Amino acid sequence: MSPKKILCLFDVDGTLTKPRLAIAPELDEFIQTKIKPLCTLGIVGGSDFKKIAEQMNGEDVIFRFDYVFSENGLVFYKFGKEAGRQSIQNFMGEEKLQTFINYVLGYLSKIVLPVKRGTFVEFRQGMINISPIGRSCSQEERDSFEKFDKEFQVRKTMIEALRKQFPENGLSYSIGGQISFDVFPHGWDKTYCLKHLEKEGYDEIHFFGDKTEVGGNDHEIFNDPRTIGHKVTSPEDTKKQLEKLFDL
Repeated sequence: MSPKKILCLFDVDGTLTKPRLAIAPELDEFIQTKIKPLCTLGIVGGSDFKKIAEQMNGEDVIFRFDYVFSENGLVFYKFGKEAGRQSIQNFMGEEKLQTFINYVLGYLSKIVLPVKRGTFVEFRQGMINISPIGRSCSQEERDSFEKFDKEFQVRKTMIEALRKQFPENGLSYSIGGQISFDVFPHGWDKTYCLKHLEKEGYDEIHFFGDKTEVGGNDHEIFNDPRTIGHKVTSPEDTKKQLEKLFDL
């Protein structure tokens, strides 16, 4: 009887790394030396490839991990080569896109936060990332906004307003990380990457993620019947769960 063909698929922020920081060398080495010989490795993140590469200690991540799905798999690399690309611009069209972005900027101009910085709307290949505080804030300001948001639900309230304003746009909203949320067409959450894996013949796809609650950007893929979901609380917890899974 041949061994099972297993893929371990990881979220980045909060799972392999602390939010927006680089993966710890110890965890990186553990995955490459202890886990890679036992299964195929994949990463799926909402960020673009450049940000994922920064957090994973270099663009050679496409060789260290067998699959790298940036922007939830809208852009993806397989065994070191780009293998697919899709765009929200093509999906929505420029007119709808600008109407949406203009509303977002108007909304953000009216809310008052402890601080505001820059880059409130980041246009990506497969999504729009919206940050009420602005993505150019410092790590200290990130941490502070995360606490503020837990108390005052800034992101959640804004999402409710967008759903009400654009009920027919076919858009989904997902809160991930500390300071922002993602906007993308229905079905373009992290389950999008599974389309690329359906014909690859894996017996088991184990997904590891931290934002698995309703509204979190790992929720859909964590609960998808095609995956075995593992909820983690930190990179250290990811390591513990891998050790348990593979009896190390």
